[in-house]
Amino acid sequence: MQVEAHSANETVEVTDGVHLTQLAVGERTSMQHVHIEPGAVVPEHSHEHEQVGYITSGSGVFVVDGEEFPVSSGDSYHLASGEPHSVEATGDEPLDGIDVFAPPRANPDWMD
Repeated sequence: MQVEAHSANETVEVTDGVHLTQLAVGERTSMQHVHIEPGAVVPEHSHEHEQVGYITSGSGVFVVDGEEFPVSSGDSYHLASGEPHSVEATGDEPLDGIDVFAPPRANPDWMD
């Protein structure tokens, strides 16, 4: 077993105002912390990974295959493999949450 503090892991700004921190990576899943500044947007993308997540604070709107889904603290979500999606932090506070991916995912390739 491996135990690490969140602060021990590198945080990467993958696009303006969107910060990801890999928390744990296993053979079949990975978990990351996501921090999105107010007004910042995770651009639309899709990936092979099934994704489940939990919003720990803040609020935002996911756009999944063209449909809007508001989320806020305490909400959880599921994104199927290959499903196009984006998210914007819409409140006055940052949107924070935890994402779990299967298979494991490194930082996304949409950093440019």
